[in-house]
Amino acid sequence: MFATAVRGLIAHAFPILIAQLSSIGMMVVDTAVLGHVSSLDLAAVAIGGGIHVSVVFALVGILQAVAPIVAHLHGAKRDGEVAGILQQGFWLALLLSVPGILFLTHPGAALGMADMDVAVEAKVRQYLGLLAWSLPASLCYRTFWAFCNALGKPRVLMGIGFFSLCLHAVLAWGLALQGWLGESLGVVGCALSNVLIGWLACLSGGAYLAFGPLGRRYRPFANWQSPRWPIWRELLRIGVPMGLSNLVEITSFTLIALFVASLGAPVVAGHRIVANISALIYMLPLSLAIATMSALGQAVGARDPLRARATIRAGLVLAACSSSLLGLLLWLGAQPLINAYTDDPAVRAVAMGLVAYIAIYQFFDALQTIAGHCLRAYRVTFVPMLVQTFCFWGVGLLGGAWLCYRWQPPLGVAGFWLASVISLVFAAALLLPLLAKAIQAAESTP
Repeated sequence: MFATAVRGLIAHAFPILIAQLSSIGMMVVDTAVLGHVSSLDLAAVAIGGGIHVSVVFALVGILQAVAPIVAHLHGAKRDGEVAGILQQGFWLALLLSVPGILFLTHPGAALGMADMDVAVEAKVRQYLGLLAWSLPASLCYRTFWAFCNALGKPRVLMGIGFFSLCLHAVLAWGLALQGWLGESLGVVGCALSNVLIGWLACLSGGAYLAFGPLGRRYRPFANWQSPRWPIWRELLRIGVPMGLSNLVEITSFTLIALFVASLGAPVVAGHRIVANISALIYMLPLSLAIATMSALGQAVGARDPLRARATIRAGLVLAACSSSLLGLLLWLGAQPLINAYTDDPAVRAVAMGLVAYIAIYQFFDALQTIAGHCLRAYRVTFVPMLVQTFCFWGVGLLGGAWLCYRWQPPLGVAGFWLASVISLVFAAALLLPLLAKAIQAAESTP
């Protein structure tokens, strides 16, 4: 059964990985393009991109509650109820987009946390103000994303994601660097491309739901339901801790750009490059975790404890081994990789000094990611949120700030990355025993 679980996870995770790499590749394109514009534009996308990703991932985390609920229903052979869950997810996505847009168009509270150059701040505000208008599309698309993954149908996500990345690469290059609209727009050009791609992806997902195989089977747009509080309550019960966990985890890395803004644009830009590489590598364990959560949710819904345990073991082994290998490859190929991002010697020096940290923590990051998503499959989300808050904000951010500025001698931006390594070790050490308890509790429930 373990071998079967491994094969199943690989088959499910591969399309998710391509889709996730395409999604994160949008930010990589922005970084690579703006690295050839100016360090100010690169610093702006480092700070603005971090804020945008934090908002999106927090709100998306709430909507991802659609996945374990749909997986449970599918595993329990209650497919007639899944379309209603998707419809309620869409309603919730539209509601959540309102505070998200307000925050992105008025980012003063977030920007006030850092002492940054006036020119950089102006570019950050432009970038976020434009990206705000793609938020409804992004949240609806991610609801569709959760629905497809829960049913084990991720290939459409791979297709939409890959096409979006290719189109964004062309548009960002032309708008930001080549002056297709009369002048090189820099960070604004990248933002315009992101908005267009976001709506295009959302409309593509809607068309697939209407006319594709999932639409023919589940008819998600038929018998449309108005908002229903009992379903919203369950989505929010599971999803709000998931959203807060996402926020805590992503901000433990993205807020570093704000906290080190006073160290200068080259430091922020170098950090941005390494953060991009780290995010790319993270897509592998994350894809395996999403696949594991879906398969495990179906096994739990079907009340099949043997399949559930085999799925968890397969997810942990695959993620740990593959992430460790990627960490080693990164260490060996760091120099040419960083050179491809920027021509600035100062930025390259900062980035090279940070690569070792992301090579080291891959193993622990993989374990805590799989454990966290397995707990979501069991609908256990509140305590993992507390664990991740302590690890990522308490150990990672606060510990990083102390190492960066107060340790003697101060470690600078490297202090944050060292604290991140320690925080991931703590997270894995706390979440794995919690997962073992969740397994025992599920198996003892009649």
